[in-house]
Amino acid sequence: MNIPRIRPWLTLLVLVVSCQAVAAQTKKPATKPARPTSAQMFTTDAEKKNVQAYIDLIRSNVRQEKSQIMGEVMLLSAADAAKFWPIYTEYDDELTKINNLRVENIKEYARTYTQMTDEKADELVKKAMDYHRQRAELLEKYYERVKQELGAITAARFVQVENQLLMIIDLQIAASLPVAGEK
Repeated sequence: MNIPRIRPWLTLLVLVVSCQAVAAQTKKPATKPARPTSAQMFTTDAEKKNVQAYIDLIRSNVRQEKSQIMGEVMLLSAADAAKFWPIYTEYDDELTKINNLRVENIKEYARTYTQMTDEKADELVKKAMDYHRQRAELLEKYYERVKQELGAITAARFVQVENQLLMIIDLQIAASLPVAGEK
């Protein structure tokens, strides 16, 4: 077993578990009062700000950890790294914009999952599918850019590692969301 190759994945696993714990702490109860008071509305607004702060913190930590793992697994020479990292930074910036769509969709789901209608479920699922399509297209676009600059093997390694990291993040997000229609 090659411990140096496993260490980045263990780091990400610890991060995922930590993020899941934070997400569990920010979940709202399934029931809500019939009529919120102004104090409850303030709490709701404060909770929204706290949740957004947690989202921002988790995203920055994930991005930092993801870049660190990518750097450790890519095995780039100094010359290749000088070509790769500017491309990866552009990719990550575009991915963040696409991920903003996902965050908004998740927030909408969180607001409506206890009163889910067929129409809302259809809207949310279509938005989620659109997000995944855009993300796949983005990864394909940057595969071509990395391939052009560093060759197909390095580009394949980039896609493989990035795809694995994205799947881990997807799993963490999916595990923290309630199933549609649960009360």
